[in-house]
Amino acid sequence: MTTLSPPMHDHRQRCETATASHLCLDVRCLISRFLGSIFPIPGIHQQQQFRRKPASMDRQISFSRDIGHAAAETYLITRLTFTLLRYLGVGYRWYTRLVALACYALLLMPGFIQVAYCYFFSSQVRRSIIYGDQPRNRLDLYLPTNINGPKPVVVFVTGGAWIIGYKAWGSLLGLQLAERDVIVACIDYRNFPQGTISDMVKDVSQGVSFVCNLIGRYGGDPNRIYLMGQSAGAHISACVLLEQAIKESRGESITWSVSQIKAYFGLSGGYNLFNLVDHFHNRGLYRSIFLSIMEGVESFEQFSPEVRIKDPRNREAASLLPPIKLFHGTSDLSIPSDASINLVEALKGAGAEAEVILYEGKSHTDLFLQDPLRGGKDDLFDHVVAVIHAGDEEALAKDASAPPRKRLVPEILLRLARHISPF
Repeated sequence: MTTLSPPMHDHRQRCETATASHLCLDVRCLISRFLGSIFPIPGIHQQQQFRRKPASMDRQISFSRDIGHAAAETYLITRLTFTLLRYLGVGYRWYTRLVALACYALLLMPGFIQVAYCYFFSSQVRRSIIYGDQPRNRLDLYLPTNINGPKPVVVFVTGGAWIIGYKAWGSLLGLQLAERDVIVACIDYRNFPQGTISDMVKDVSQGVSFVCNLIGRYGGDPNRIYLMGQSAGAHISACVLLEQAIKESRGESITWSVSQIKAYFGLSGGYNLFNLVDHFHNRGLYRSIFLSIMEGVESFEQFSPEVRIKDPRNREAASLLPPIKLFHGTSDLSIPSDASINLVEALKGAGAEAEVILYEGKSHTDLFLQDPLRGGKDDLFDHVVAVIHAGDEEALAKDASAPPRKRLVPEILLRLARHISPF
């Protein structure tokens, strides 16, 4: 077992000192060099100017700006992450997992290329809409081609071990749900070491607020919003939802309401930090890093939804929560399925409506990547769509007659990727 020496507070101070100057400098450079790549929601005058430009020119400019913005962020996060890992003395397991991740991505590249093409060139994707004042306060919108009437909305929070998350990771889900007349908002947020867990929760809550208040401008129905997260994103979004419910139960000032969220979908998430710290340490996310991300053991209770919902003082907040559905694979090695089972039991004990759906033999990435890339029928996707379209007979009929989804990656590559996946 690894221990922190000196104490956690001093350790965090040294971490912050080691990275603060790099972070501040890089963020300033990012803002100044790529200010042109940051485009807010256009006003009427901006829209008129935008329409005067040829469509091909708009796509080229947008593509160039997005590539530059993504490249700058990737460089910044990668460099700071490796600097921090060296400072903390991270061993071979992290680097072997990075190599495995590269091989995993290479095997799935045929599918990633097809999805990336749609992401950058589809007219139905609105990229990098600003929702806050931090460099990574951006979100992507995936819009259906059918614009008749307001559409249901899924707010999706990507995973990435709180370190490598990026909004484009949700593009496959966004594109596939848009085909079923669902608007998807993929929220980006500060990763470690740009921010710690409280920053991530703050960013995602601000993104949800943006969607709840402004999605009507894009054809979304503000009364049919669904919150969804995967892996670390499931943890962060669960923290956001519970924190919002607690604020409302205490009568605090809010910018969005839990009542606007019709259901919560948690995919392969972890919801009790006390149970995860040792597990992650053995998996290569070492205790020193995990404690830095989560702001020390003293913050574990605040950012553990399973623990927090058991507090009798939060009983009223539990009654405000929407229906909660958690999905998990029984062969998930990154986050055991017990994490979802235990949260559902805690929610039910507090009087909330909750359900866990387990997928036998599925790994951490099967449900979110391999299965969607495989095409054809996908039980998890069909379940989510059925919940969203419940009560809409026309939408349900369209779902029933929808053609099978296209296979994007050959089966042999999917099986090899599953075998070497670091997750």
